[in-house]
Amino acid sequence: MDSGLILLAIVVILAVSFDFINGFHDTANAIATVIATRVLKPWQAILMAGGLNFVGALTGTAVAATVGKGILDPTEVTQPIVMAALVGAICWNLLTWYYGIPSSSSHALVGGLVGAGIAADGLGAPLWGTIGQKTVLPFVVSPLIGFAVAFVGMIVVLNMFQRASRFSMGAIFGRAQLLSSAFMAYSHGGNDAQKTMGVITLALVSYGAIPRETFQVPTWVILTCAVAMGLGTAAGGWRIIRTMGTKLTRLEPVRGFVAETAAGMIIEIASRQGFPLSTTHVIGSTILGVGATRGASAVRWNVAGNIVTAWIITIPAAATVAFVSYRILALFGLR
Repeated sequence: MDSGLILLAIVVILAVSFDFINGFHDTANAIATVIATRVLKPWQAILMAGGLNFVGALTGTAVAATVGKGILDPTEVTQPIVMAALVGAICWNLLTWYYGIPSSSSHALVGGLVGAGIAADGLGAPLWGTIGQKTVLPFVVSPLIGFAVAFVGMIVVLNMFQRASRFSMGAIFGRAQLLSSAFMAYSHGGNDAQKTMGVITLALVSYGAIPRETFQVPTWVILTCAVAMGLGTAAGGWRIIRTMGTKLTRLEPVRGFVAETAAGMIIEIASRQGFPLSTTHVIGSTILGVGATRGASAVRWNVAGNIVTAWIITIPAAATVAFVSYRILALFGLR
């Protein structure tokens, strides 16, 4: 059998595995708030999120193009580079999942590609200009926007319903949160699954199955990534769900509704513009935003600080693992 085809098959398997892990690692993004507020039972929330992650993953490929063409030059990428990048991202995702740290799968994947590219072709391999504009800038700005939108939105909602009783608020926003959590799950699928689509397409371009000039994501890649993301989400990520839903701040339906709605809007807009956001960053920041309207003491800033620390080290950590992985593959003649 063609050795190139074998490498391509291994890369596709690794990519689908990453997509599945991304699903259960980031399940908390879509459903932690709706579980914390007890609007849905955990199994109901997970099934809903799994289905809507699948649907969202079918809605576009702009983010896939950014990941596939905007991190490394597709004409210079080889199968071992993609393989090492995925190993770096998968290892970091599994480590942070084990310890219940809601880090970013997007950061891990970008870090993996950067690290593998540098290991193969030096510091000039990554497309630093595009990375800064299309990935790093949105990574930095989106949590700040998320916090601000959720904070202001929460104040507006509380003022609109200031005469409503606690019982009425619970009833109104308990039903509304069904829609907001569904929207969050849909937008999550639309952004995160596309990253894996971009990686698989990059591998297909490297193999020669797709013309380098077109970089068109095949239908089977879209469907495969959508299914993997949906199944991974349905598998659940309980450790991270507990961190996001209960350890950052106390949530009730109205705050869960505002946090999810704000996060879903930001992610959906970014997806249409081709920005691969960290959905973990966005929903985490909106949860902090709605919690902060009660005052600084209402937010567990030490937990938030641990999460931010993980966010900062994710890209270099995944890049390091990918760098080492590529060098190991190179020892066996795979370059």
